[in-house]
Amino acid sequence: MAQIIDGKAIAADIRGEVAAEVAALSSAHNVVPGLAVVIVGSRKDSQTYVSMKRKACAEVGIRSVHVDLPEDISELALVAEVHRLNADPAVHGILVQLPLPKHINEEKILSEISIEKDVDGFHPLNIGKLAMKGREPLFVPLSLLLLKADATVSIVHSRTPDPESIVREADIVIAAAGQAMMIKGDWIKPGAAVIDVGTNSVDDPTRKSGYRLVGDVDFAEVSKVAGYLTPVPGGVGPMTVAMLLKNTVDGAKRGIVE
Repeated sequence: MAQIIDGKAIAADIRGEVAAEVAALSSAHNVVPGLAVVIVGSRKDSQTYVSMKRKACAEVGIRSVHVDLPEDISELALVAEVHRLNADPAVHGILVQLPLPKHINEEKILSEISIEKDVDGFHPLNIGKLAMKGREPLFVPLSLLLLKADATVSIVHSRTPDPESIVREADIVIAAAGQAMMIKGDWIKPGAAVIDVGTNSVDDPTRKSGYRLVGDVDFAEVSKVAGYLTPVPGGVGPMTVAMLLKNTVDGAKRGIVE
């Protein structure tokens, strides 16, 4: 049976370290790290993610700046809002909750975030620096990070023919397809590490809510084959929030001149 990677426990350790760093910054430099979370419209899932991030900020002492904007805001007005946050010295990280409404170009908005405050690592310059040899990005996203660590990375997507055969070769499988329980036990090389980034709701009449959350990996099957496996929920989710907090503190530290 696979060893289950407890994202909650690892994230709790990181949050403990972040809380200590926040306290140290506050006492030594009188700086309180600030994270602005921008949400456009009232999608239920986005609201849930945002309230989770704001709660996590409060727990470690990071100042959370709430920017709640109407669904019909113009792209120009949203850009102006991002520019306002870029110019605010009390804000060290800016996160725009995706997806944005259809009339707004996501890439345009993400590229307007100051590279020093791009705690999600989505700014084209951060991604570009990650892809270039000898350049250090300020904050990092995922598949390129593995490439930088000299892993041989294969990206499997919806147009990839025979995806199982590629996945079966992998020592590490990171699943982020957005398709419930798509990756089966016979896709996995025995002993491989499987990181499940997917979050999908499936009908479950036994639950009060009427649904339950599952990943992109068939947990019951894969846990019999893999060496390591993250659960959903309780795996990648808590880690993304913990690293967001860590990146915000790193952004605040970068702004301090010793």
